[in-house]
Amino acid sequence: MSYQVLARKWRPKSFETLVGQDHVVRALTNALEQNRLHHAYLFTGTRGVGKTTVARILAKSLNCEKGITAKPCGICNACTEIDRGRFVDLIEVDAASNTQVDAMRDLLDNAQYAPTSGRFKVYIIDEVHMLSKSAFNAMLKTLEEPPAHVKFILATTDPQKVPVTVLSRCLQFNLRQMAGASIIEHLQNILNQENIPFEPTALHLIARAAAGSMRDALSLTDQAIAYGGQTVNESEVRAMLGAIDQSYLYQLINALLTNDGASIIAQAKSMEERSLSFEVALNDLAQLLHQIAVAQTVPDSIAEDLPERNLLLDLAQRIAPETLQLYYQISLLGRRDISLAPDEFAGFTMSLLRMLAFTPSETEAKKSQIKTSITANVITTNRSASATEAKPAVASQLITHAIEQQTSSSSAESYNPQMVASSTPKVTGAGLLSSNEDSTEQSFETSNSIQFNGNWRGLLDQLKLGLARNLALNSALLSYDENTMRFAVQDKDKGLLSAMYQDKLSAALQQYFGRKIRLEFNIEGSVNTPAKEVAQEKAVAQADAESAIEQDVFVQALINELGATIIQNSIKPI
Repeated sequence: MSYQVLARKWRPKSFETLVGQDHVVRALTNALEQNRLHHAYLFTGTRGVGKTTVARILAKSLNCEKGITAKPCGICNACTEIDRGRFVDLIEVDAASNTQVDAMRDLLDNAQYAPTSGRFKVYIIDEVHMLSKSAFNAMLKTLEEPPAHVKFILATTDPQKVPVTVLSRCLQFNLRQMAGASIIEHLQNILNQENIPFEPTALHLIARAAAGSMRDALSLTDQAIAYGGQTVNESEVRAMLGAIDQSYLYQLINALLTNDGASIIAQAKSMEERSLSFEVALNDLAQLLHQIAVAQTVPDSIAEDLPERNLLLDLAQRIAPETLQLYYQISLLGRRDISLAPDEFAGFTMSLLRMLAFTPSETEAKKSQIKTSITANVITTNRSASATEAKPAVASQLITHAIEQQTSSSSAESYNPQMVASSTPKVTGAGLLSSNEDSTEQSFETSNSIQFNGNWRGLLDQLKLGLARNLALNSALLSYDENTMRFAVQDKDKGLLSAMYQDKLSAALQQYFGRKIRLEFNIEGSVNTPAKEVAQEKAVAQADAESAIEQDVFVQALINELGATIIQNSIKPI
């Protein structure tokens, strides 16, 4: 007997063995058990997800000799003949080969005759969107009111091309792409029964290359078995798939992180010599950046047997979240615009050079941190002084002066919050950092002799929080001592109290103060958090801006003389 490919040998023959389409199986099972049968079904979905397979199982369920059932016996004459493709009352039509109206008329003329041996005469029309307009029109009436013994099952990969007059006459089911885990589990089961040794990482690569298609996965597995000599190994699968080897992407990201432009260009030239598609490379790069972002946010969601698990977790620690998002956006834009570039090589390298150019430098990061910290302290001090308000020019000069002092100092290898405090001695009344030895505020000294006086919001500007910033902003500091900080979180924000966020916040405090700080959290109804303070300040600033616009003489003249109106959502505070 000739060899039968895996995709045909292991085609599901019942709803129980169908993989990855539970929503369709449930609906059809209930309909068959309750005998609520529609006369026309439409199955849609990409290639290899099981449209024709579901249609044949449904045909068996309708014609099984033991009766209409969701569990056909598989041994009666009707079931075996349908499995072999020789059942006389199951008519399968390839619409791509029979597009004309004459073929459709001949098909429908035979529909009026009773089935020869089965209970129903079942018409399976595959790729139905390929029919001509006249062929669709010819089948409309029969499709809407077919004889009682006729069932239509249509299948298509492009439902947008099917006329709405046909769609409205069918019960439509959308078959989803297979999840990678479902494909891997199914391949493991098949290879175990075939007694073919395999490596789990090789199946991960095959599932990724299949892109949601079980038939493609089985075809690639057949190819891998032949390539590897009755084995499925990771190295051989990588060699067989070629472009799926993504080692060059990791090398590019490492070059970006080390600011190595020469290595980026050299790697791109190497890819050009290997005839790799640069458009596909940008798509793969975006997928990799997405995986890194997931590893940053939920590291436990990365599968233990994923081949690149360790690399993903390592890059998740090395790339700042904002830099990662920047790279992802540039990858998407680069892929969109690559057709407009002089050639694919130029479009690809320009996207990488754009990532390199826009990566936040250490100097700019220092300036941003210093400016944010000092601005917060200036605003706090100005608001605490009830007699007068500081002029914007004075605050601007103070900020500029402090930044220049910090960035021009040759001995400052990294940003030190104590130096900000010493450069702004007049901003110590309500600020976080204080050089006033006579302060009566509760405080404790760190290993760097930095005093903390309870200004939690000001402290946040000095911490490298990353993913824990949301938790910190929505926590109100209740009390603190040398080794413990106690916080209150509103009930609506208790979802932020995950172990990962608490660990990251504790690590940031330990890095800043030089020792382990224990955190305690309580859940309360309403607390004054930094996030709430920021929202209130923005609301006040917005109200002030709207009031200023409404009271402006020129604006009033426009309203009175020309009938102008103010668009409220266009007003933004400066």
